[in-house]
Amino acid sequence: MFKNMFHKSNAAAPQGPVEFIVAGLGNPGREYENTRHNAGFVTIDRFAEKHNVQINRLKYKALCGECTAGGKRVLLMKPQTFMNNSGQSVTQAMSFYKIPPERVIILLDDISLEPGRLRIRRKGSDGGQNGLKNIIYLSGKDTFPRVKIGIGAKPNPGWDLAKWVLSRFTPDEQKLLLEAADKACVALELIIGGDIDRAMNLYNS
Repeated sequence: MFKNMFHKSNAAAPQGPVEFIVAGLGNPGREYENTRHNAGFVTIDRFAEKHNVQINRLKYKALCGECTAGGKRVLLMKPQTFMNNSGQSVTQAMSFYKIPPERVIILLDDISLEPGRLRIRRKGSDGGQNGLKNIIYLSGKDTFPRVKIGIGAKPNPGWDLAKWVLSRFTPDEQKLLLEAADKACVALELIIGGDIDRAMNLYNS
């Protein structure tokens, strides 16, 4: 249904001013690759791949790339500040491009959702996610659209939360994560194109 949303064949440089920022949250470094907390990194990499662009330029304390999505020029970001300081990177880019929070989409992990599920919100609190908490704190706003990617709850209450979010997905969960990332990519196109309500109707769990 949404095949024509992505244009991989022609990765010409986006034209005009940056109108949207998409920030996938995670932790940099090999030791954190494919951990639950890096679901935002996995998802934004998937989005970049569909647009045939790379996120490899270091700017605003982040690895960055650009694409055209929903008819808009979009800055893609993977903050390299570590999760808890994500706001340092995101707010720097917002300030440079003069982008309001309503046009900054955050991709983040959510322990309250099972792997494979998404939840899209127009705005709201951080829900206990430290990366989003830092973005809200440094910007003074909570009106960031966000796409939450399920990583599953702790197996039992006794588990340390920090260790859980830094653990890796099982092979079956990894497959579900990639399926959710693909859905999130379609949701991003809709949100950037001005139809967040449709994205929520399609994918909210």
